[in-house]
Amino acid sequence: MVARARACSFIREGGRPCRATPLRDEAFCFWHSPNHREEATEARRLGGLRRRKERTVAGAYDFEGVRTIEDLQRLLEIAVLDALALENSIARARALAYLVQTALKLQQVGEYEERMRALEAAVKEHGAVLTPVFDEALDELDDFGEVA
Repeated sequence: MVARARACSFIREGGRPCRATPLRDEAFCFWHSPNHREEATEARRLGGLRRRKERTVAGAYDFEGVRTIEDLQRLLEIAVLDALALENSIARARALAYLVQTALKLQQVGEYEERMRALEAAVKEHGAVLTPVFDEALDELDDFGEVA
């Protein structure tokens, strides 16, 4: 017989139970515990503030995330602009040099991504004739990954 995990005793609207793990020696989870009501309220408030701040900052920087090469390039541009705005110093020069290295690497990855798309399209169009070319490109990408 498998032991069932304890669950919070709180019943939600509609009669569904909360399935969160209760606090040690309590019947309720953190969010529903009468003993932690103030802390839970403050945690909810801070979570809401953080989400609003994220939306505000993302809007101010025209930042959409880090899911694509273009997203990463935008983030890098923001970092470069911020570094350029700093007072001239050795630390600023080092930061800019690092950002340049990162930009070069990002450009290489973007170029490889474009080449890979072109190869995939050619293979779809011409079939097995281009398989050796495609294999060579994959080997080149593997080599590229090892350099990093």
